[in-house]
Amino acid sequence: MEAYEGFAEVYDLFMDNIPYEDWCSYVSGLLKEYKINDGLILDLGCGTGSLTELLAERGYDMIGVDNSEDMLQIAMEKRAESGKDILYLKQDMREFELYGTVRAVISICDCMNYILEYKDLTNVFRLVNNYLDPGGIFIFDMNTAYKYETVMGDSTIAEDREECSFIWDNYYDKETGVNEYGLSLFIRQQDDLYRKYTEYHYQKSYTLSQVKSAIAESGMEFVAAYDAFTREPVKETSERIYVIAREHGKEL
Repeated sequence: MEAYEGFAEVYDLFMDNIPYEDWCSYVSGLLKEYKINDGLILDLGCGTGSLTELLAERGYDMIGVDNSEDMLQIAMEKRAESGKDILYLKQDMREFELYGTVRAVISICDCMNYILEYKDLTNVFRLVNNYLDPGGIFIFDMNTAYKYETVMGDSTIAEDREECSFIWDNYYDKETGVNEYGLSLFIRQQDDLYRKYTEYHYQKSYTLSQVKSAIAESGMEFVAAYDAFTREPVKETSERIYVIAREHGKEL
């Protein structure tokens, strides 16, 4: 079953603990540090568009790209309600195409961890570099091996709500760096019966050294890496990091 096919229906419900406003403030703060106060921004792996909408509220012209039709459907419902002029495209980030360049690309909430092969990660970075304005900025986050090993690995998370319930099993393979999520969803239907969905998600941890190498191979320039939501350097105990890279190769 395609990832997020069933989960998309209840994604926002189970993500209601995510402080999207704070995340938006952090990301927009980083953008402003690099003099990107307005203009066209790509949200790569936009999901249901929660962060895309918030950045649009802050004056950015937003494009959202995601590979899940179900997630994009919810994003477009939010767009219809808010009236924001956001372009959504259903594309695989490993081969996405835009109509022109953008001032910045952001990719938040583990999207890069879903790229399981180093060569594909490098190719995503290469495409980002291609579609950035000269000197444009790429901001993305990643879960770390430390988080998979110590926080998530070999754990089971369960939650029961009136509309739906889930059981979330994790298994982390240290040798491959891949974390497997087995997700069982029980979603209430209109007849008050519950339908079960089963999905499997896979994420991979990359070292900061590997990320820097992929950035260099893609043609971009590495700028900075932070312990998430701070301006502090990445630590051994960082659970999530933010990385900033800059477009390289185009003439101003």
